[in-house]
Amino acid sequence: MPGRIVLTRDGALATVVIDNPEKLNAVDLGMWRQLAAVMAEVSADASVRCVILRGAGDAAFAAGGDLEEFPTVRDTIERAQCYHATVGRALAAIGDCPQPTIALIRGPCIGGGLEIAGQCDLRIAGESAKFGAPINRVGFSMYPGEMAGLLRLAGPAVLLEILLEGRILAAAEALQKGLLSRVVADERLADEVATAARRVCEGAPLVARWHKQWVRRLQEDAPLSDAELRESFAFLATEDYREGLAAFLEKRKPEFKGR
Repeated sequence: MPGRIVLTRDGALATVVIDNPEKLNAVDLGMWRQLAAVMAEVSADASVRCVILRGAGDAAFAAGGDLEEFPTVRDTIERAQCYHATVGRALAAIGDCPQPTIALIRGPCIGGGLEIAGQCDLRIAGESAKFGAPINRVGFSMYPGEMAGLLRLAGPAVLLEILLEGRILAAAEALQKGLLSRVVADERLADEVATAARRVCEGAPLVARWHKQWVRRLQEDAPLSDAELRESFAFLATEDYREGLAAFLEKRKPEFKGR
């Protein structure tokens, strides 16, 4: 069976599965296209409050791009540019998703898999997960557009260590270097991610979107304008703010509607 990207829903929670277990969930060109389309679909659905990205099965998150197809899809500069433009669209679709995203990481999270996880807001890994991009051993460099996300996440020193040495990092070291949000025992991983997703879904969805928006904006090398500072108080006009404040004062659980 060819690899595919599978989308499932459970109420306000969407799960996106990288499904190519025979190749440790390596991502081929068709899957990159599907990933971009699925993330665009999720992003447009206001009823979704959180998105989990994971690999199929328990063996791997994603072992990178499918190198077996490289001799035909990346054999010329023109085809390589087209290939990586497709990868870039998929990564941007994850990074630009307005809803919070969580990477559930088991096993290898390598190359393109690391790039996918790096675009998520939270990265929660099992203690046996592995991270890296040993492409120096295959003789090709990481495309700059794909490198940018990991550079923002971990900084130049960590990224150069990963790329120059081609070393595979254990989960504990990846956490220490800032690649992960947290690490838990393998047997607790699914429950930990489910708990994190529940916390996200129970929060005010508009607030989650605004927090993502402002964190990204604050990383730009430009001060906030007066109009932007005023815009940051848009929550005052929402029903969810009134509901949240009333619930706090009445000592009850709020029921947010995303309005």
